Amino acid sequence: MSSLGWRTSWRIARRDLHAGFRGLRLLFICLFLGVATLAAIGSLTASITDEIAARGQTLLGGDIEVAMTQREANADEKAELRRLGTLSETIRMRAMAQREGTSQAVLTELKGVDTAYPLYGSLTLDASTYARSLRPDQILIGRALAERLNVGRGDPVRYGAASFTIADIIADEPDRVGEGFTLGPVALVSIDGLRRTGLIQPGSLFTSKYRIRLAPGADAQALRKSLEKTHVSDGWELKDRDRAAPGANRFFVQMGQFLSLIGLAALVIAGIGVSNGVSSYLALKRGGIATFKVLGATAADIERIYLLQVGCVAALAIASGLVMGAVLQPAIVALGGDMLPVRPGFRLHPLPLATSAAYGLLIALIFTLPPLARARTQPAAAIFRSVVDPRRFSDRRTITLVGLAGFALVALAILTAHEPFFSAAVLGAVAAIFFLLFVLGWLVRQLAQRAPRPRRPLWRLALTNLYRPGAQTTALVVALGLALTLFVAMAAIQTSLQAEISRTVPKTAPNLFVLDIPSTEESRFRDLVAAETRDPQVNIVPALRGTIVAYAGKRVAELKELPAGAWFLRGERGVTYSAELPEGSDLVAGTWWPEDYAGPPLISLDEEAAKILNIGVGDTLTVSVLGREIEARIASLRKVNWDTMGFNYVLVFSPNTLTSAPHSLAATITMDQGRDEKVTQALLGGFPGVSVIAVGEVIAQVGGLLEQMSSAILAAASVAILAGIAVLIGAIAASRQARSYDSVILKTLGATRLQVLGTQALEYGLLAALLSFVSLALGSAAAWYVVVKVFEFGWAPDWGTVLATLAGGALLTLGIGLAGSLPLMSVRPAQALRQL
Repeated sequence: MSSLGWRTSWRIARRDLHAGFRGLRLLFICLFLGVATLAAIGSLTASITDEIAARGQTLLGGDIEVAMTQREANADEKAELRRLGTLSETIRMRAMAQREGTSQAVLTELKGVDTAYPLYGSLTLDASTYARSLRPDQILIGRALAERLNVGRGDPVRYGAASFTIADIIADEPDRVGEGFTLGPVALVSIDGLRRTGLIQPGSLFTSKYRIRLAPGADAQALRKSLEKTHVSDGWELKDRDRAAPGANRFFVQMGQFLSLIGLAALVIAGIGVSNGVSSYLALKRGGIATFKVLGATAADIERIYLLQVGCVAALAIASGLVMGAVLQPAIVALGGDMLPVRPGFRLHPLPLATSAAYGLLIALIFTLPPLARARTQPAAAIFRSVVDPRRFSDRRTITLVGLAGFALVALAILTAHEPFFSAAVLGAVAAIFFLLFVLGWLVRQLAQRAPRPRRPLWRLALTNLYRPGAQTTALVVALGLALTLFVAMAAIQTSLQAEISRTVPKTAPNLFVLDIPSTEESRFRDLVAAETRDPQVNIVPALRGTIVAYAGKRVAELKELPAGAWFLRGERGVTYSAELPEGSDLVAGTWWPEDYAGPPLISLDEEAAKILNIGVGDTLTVSVLGREIEARIASLRKVNWDTMGFNYVLVFSPNTLTSAPHSLAATITMDQGRDEKVTQALLGGFPGVSVIAVGEVIAQVGGLLEQMSSAILAAASVAILAGIAVLIGAIAASRQARSYDSVILKTLGATRLQVLGTQALEYGLLAALLSFVSLALGSAAAWYVVVKVFEFGWAPDWGTVLATLAGGALLTLGIGLAGSLPLMSVRPAQALRQL
């Protein structure tokens, strides 16, 4: 018989598909889930980052931004900036808003703006149109502040020494994302209005920002780089419209990559389900395949017919997954609400969709080629004996194609990753888990074969089911192991993230942080606090801001890429000085300077920062403080205990270096619970310019962020869990023929339905009990890596919840296994024997 050719093969394949799609449903579901997850994550990440890039001018508030801390630009600097284009000036600081006539006070971000603000976009108000001018006694407040103070239009609000009348409520602040993380709602006043408050004093912590609107066609990036070189020692922090919100952009790129890797892992897991589904489908078609071969069909004909069938279903699954992933994007944006920095509109993003399709195609090839190869290479007689005498048939071509597809999958994941090493590690871990479970499945078969035979028939049958001809023990071990490992990993990650805040907040954490205390008023501040509460613990430190501009002879501005983990090199950080070793720090190298030290500038550095920068005691560090570069020798290294919730500084100078610089003080207050509000009111009455931060509010904000991260991880990982369950269903389906044969034989010999079902329950129970220990170890290791290495949090899972989840997962998988066996109970022996 000559070859059928592609046209004839397609006709046969299409007719066969029309007759029944049942056997390939699992293939469709597995590919659909994986591709849809990847497409949704990729499309959402691309939408957010593209929106941030497209709205760079609006989010930044200009084409270029120059920021400086604790000072305003002088006349010459402003003149230079005006020559570049249209200039807008804003001043932003933390300040306490008080409702007139009440004790209510809320920490806010107070922003003074000029008449040019905003240069791009528009400031949207609830009841009026922003006229680009505010009287010195007018204020615009955010909706969150209006709700917390229970105020509205026309009501008075006090900041420092000035009272303002609320002109309107802010609906949308155009440069909100570009401003970065804030600890409270926003309020806008004019520059003159801000000066009325008396909050801007020498040493006050405020940030001046100068936004420039360039002429059309001007190169903002080139101009930014030129300004950085010209003003490298002036304490200028520059951004351009192409990097308007680098922190938000970096977070979503990294989070998107992490979630994409979870999705890819889910797709790889689903690949086993694909293989089981195709194997089950071909097992149902073994009579037709054998008939084709008996009638003279070549191996190539068999391959073409079933490759076309599988390929059609795979293509439909991938296409459906891409459509679902694309249309899910606006739904996720709507559900995300204010959690997202921007609200992108619906757009198709070809690159993430093409990448997701490529992943789906490669997974389909890797996991469908082996069962297709067996159908192609098995002789007709071997096909009919496959239920009781399964043999593996493969060839070099299939092995080569699977290897090439696997290499392409790994290369695609690494080349498209933001962090290739991390992506390679995740894929390697997934491969290692697969291999370990596969080896464990083989060991289970060998041990079951060599174990003593139980006396009870049901137990003996359950044990022999693990190694009999046609047993799917290895597939079941992989399926059950993956499902239980995923349950453990998700429970451990969830509980660790939930415990992060409560674990890291010590019982002795301060109640309040107080900022912008006048440097000459320390004694009066302590007296006031002592008068309002019993035995308070007050820790006061000098507070300045500084930027590391050089270390070990390297200029930070000239580095092509910052060292990994060097977050303290990005912009300004808190700086202080101290005659004694600060609270919450342990000296690990070098010596502390004498209290009366009066020599060249010295500095004490966090030991982790020193490791990252590869510097140590005796090296030099240059820090820009108030526009002045200070080169200091590293005198010591400290271990900073960040979880004390006190003042922890990466950089601590010797006192003689900064004592004469304008600065304010910051304090922590630890006291009995229930005194926070009273002490806050007393502080605001005695020191109108201070900002009081309640630790509980900060913890609530950070806890909200962690909860959002946890929800995103859970949503993505749920797909992996569904994929693991699909793999289990596929393994059960692949063994259905053999189990049907066993069921018929046992019934013929007089076994009841309950005995047959009990045998299978014992078999699944033995595997689940064994795999529970393995999955606990594997899932815990995976969760530890995610929590500790990826998110850099503490490892604190709730083991009770983890074990309960493992037990629930074991019962669920056992239930799924038994549910898959129920249809076999209704098989009539006579009918089944005629079909064998």
